[in-house]
Amino acid sequence: MLLKIQRAPVQINRNGKPVTVVISMDEYESIESLKVRLLQSRAAQAKTDIEAGNTVDGESLFDSLEKGEHD
Repeated sequence: MLLKIQRAPVQINRNGKPVTVVISMDEYESIESLKVRLLQSRAAQAKTDIEAGNTVDGESLFDSLEKGEHD
């Protein structure tokens, strides 16, 4: 199984339903790195938006979320 996982993710099922996927450490580290880069990108965009005054009042945002409205 370890050799198979090193080549490709392996899905594990219970009662015919997928419950987990086992991946190699390299694959896991790649996914974690992508998550960090995405968060860094979003933080940079947020900073740019704040500096440009492109913001939304928090109460208005939460009101629209409660109503199910979105952009």
